[in-house]
Amino acid sequence: MKLQTKLALFNLLSKLVFSALFIGFLPLIIERINIRQTDNELISKREEVIMLISEVGTGPFIMSDTAGGFGSYNILKEEYISLERIDSGEEWNFIDVTKRIIDEETIDYRVLHYSLRIDGEMYLLEIGKSLASITYSARNIRRIILIFLVVFIAVTLISDLSYTSRILRPLRIITGRLGETSSPSFDTAEPLITTTEDFVQLDRTLREMMKKIGELFLKEKEITVNISHELMTPVSVLRSKLENLLLREDLDPATETGIEESLNTLHRLKALVNSMLMIARLESRQYVKEDNVEICDLIREVAGELAPLAEDGDVTVTLVCDCSHTLNNANRSLLFSMLYNVVNNAVQHTPGGGKIEITGKLNAGRFEVSVSDTGEGMSAEQLDRLFTRFSNRPNPGGNSTGIGLAITKSIADFHKIAVKVQSEPGKGTQFFFVFPLNSL
Repeated sequence: MKLQTKLALFNLLSKLVFSALFIGFLPLIIERINIRQTDNELISKREEVIMLISEVGTGPFIMSDTAGGFGSYNILKEEYISLERIDSGEEWNFIDVTKRIIDEETIDYRVLHYSLRIDGEMYLLEIGKSLASITYSARNIRRIILIFLVVFIAVTLISDLSYTSRILRPLRIITGRLGETSSPSFDTAEPLITTTEDFVQLDRTLREMMKKIGELFLKEKEITVNISHELMTPVSVLRSKLENLLLREDLDPATETGIEESLNTLHRLKALVNSMLMIARLESRQYVKEDNVEICDLIREVAGELAPLAEDGDVTVTLVCDCSHTLNNANRSLLFSMLYNVVNNAVQHTPGGGKIEITGKLNAGRFEVSVSDTGEGMSAEQLDRLFTRFSNRPNPGGNSTGIGLAITKSIADFHKIAVKVQSEPGKGTQFFFVFPLNSL
C-alpha cells in the first residue's frame, strides 16, 4: 500500500473514531445544551414580563372580577405563561418539569417558577415550554451536526489526499528517476527542488550513494574488460600451440585425445571471455544502433540457422509471423544473438518429439515476439535467478557458458525491450519480448 494511501486512511480512521465518540456523546451534549438554552430563554422571558408589569402594573393581567390569576398559551400549546396571587409566605425561584392540563390535554413542560411582590401582594409567575418542542429542536440540531460531520469527513479526506499527494510528489520524482535509470546514476537530472528538508536529504543521500556505486560499477567493468582482453592473448597462444601439436605424426592416440579435449576447453573459455566482453560493452553502451531491423525476417533467419540442430533432436519448430514490423535505431547482430540464445536454449531443453513455436504479433498496440516450448520447464526459484550470470550451470561437455540468458537480458535492456517469462516444471517455458512503442 502506498504511503499516500496509508496517510489518508490513518487520517480518515482517526476522524471516524473521533466522530463515533462524538456521536455517542452527542445526545447527552445536545440535551445539556438544549436545556441550558431553554432555561436561558425562560429567564429572559421572565425578565421581559417583570419589566412589562413594572410599566403597566398587574391590571391588564389580573382583573378584580377574575379568580385571581392569568394564563395564556400559544395556539400550538408549545409555550404558556401564567400569573396568579399566592400566600405571602411562599418563595419561588426554580425550574423543573411539570405536567399541565390544557384543553383536556396533558402536556409536559419545562417550567420556570418565580415569585415576586407587587403592591404588597405576592404573585407567582410561571413560564413554560413544552418538552416536545425542546425535543424537536434537539433532533434538528442533531441532524444538522451529523450532516456537518459527514461533509467534514468527506472534505477533509479529499483535502488530505490532495495535500499528501502534493507533499509526496518529491518522493515520486525520486522513485521515478531510480526506476528509469539503467545504470547506478541519476544521469543529468537536476537536484530535487522541494521545501521538505527530509526529501532534500533523501535525494542528496541517494545521489551520493549512487555516485559511489557508479564508481565501483565502472571499476568492475574496467576490470572485466581488462581481464577479458588479457585472457584473449594467452588463450590464442595456447590454442595455436595445441593445434600445431595435433599436426605432428608421432602422437599416440591418448595424447591426441588429451590435446583435443584441451582445445575444447579453450574454445569454451574463449566463448566465455567474448560473452563477458559483450556484456561489459552493452552496459557501457559501446554498441551503435544504426540499423532498421525487420523483426519477422530476423526470426526466420534465427529459425533457419537452428533448423539442423532441431532436426537432429527430433524437435518441431513452428514459425508464425505474418505481419511486418520494423525496429528502428537498433543493432541487428545483437538482436539476432538475443533471439538466438532463447531459441537455442529451447531446442536444447526440449526432448525428442517436442515442439517449439515462435510467434510475432501485435498485442495491445505493441509488437510482441513469443518463444514457447514443450520442454523441461523451470521452477519458481529458477525463474527468479534466470537472468543472473552463472546462475544456470552449463551442460557438461556442451558449449554453454552459463551467461547466455544474461546476455539476452542485457541486449533487451539496451534496446528497451521488455522481457517476460512463464514456466512450470514439466510444462515447458514461454519467453515474451515486448518491443517499445517507438518502433514501427
